[in-house]
Amino acid sequence: MKRRSDPERAQSRRSQVLQAAAVCFARSGFHGASMSEISKEAGMSAGHIYNYFDSKEAIIMAFVDLESEHVAAQLRELGSKEDPLQSMIDEAPRHIDENLDPQFFQLPMEMFAEAARNPKIAEAMRASDVAAMAEFRPIIKRERERRGLPVDDELLDGRINTMVSLFHGLPIRALHRPNMDRNSLVEGYRVAMKALLLT
Repeated sequence: MKRRSDPERAQSRRSQVLQAAAVCFARSGFHGASMSEISKEAGMSAGHIYNYFDSKEAIIMAFVDLESEHVAAQLRELGSKEDPLQSMIDEAPRHIDENLDPQFFQLPMEMFAEAARNPKIAEAMRASDVAAMAEFRPIIKRERERRGLPVDDELLDGRINTMVSLFHGLPIRALHRPNMDRNSLVEGYRVAMKALLLT
């Protein structure tokens, strides 16, 4: 990447490219969207985009970084709650609504699909997950210990992986069953989260 004399302006331009790329990837897919399509959406020349990202892969890597930052912020917020486990149960409706919103899940699904065939993206997403679990797992362990619940490694790994899988799988289920009843889904998630977190 070329050196920019104005870091703030450069960051603004990077954000402009990423916003345009998100629209294009959602519309055409990662491989279907061309750099020219992204440049048109961003309102700048393709050559200008290469000042900030040297390839489409670099753009999707930036999205991996942004998602990692988003998750880290959520975990910091969770860790500051008076009762993080109950908070996760109470906030299930909000998380379900996010994961049912195409604007929320289209880009992550493109990232997952690309990770399935691109080792570099897969490695970055695994590293992001490792970092997130390093923050999430201690919260779950601490709060279960506070309640006198088991916290052995195998149990914690199983419960956490199951919770994450529930939310990762929700957008795919929504594609199969777009007319799912939200209220019954929320109730089902609350039952599952209570069982996973509080038993």
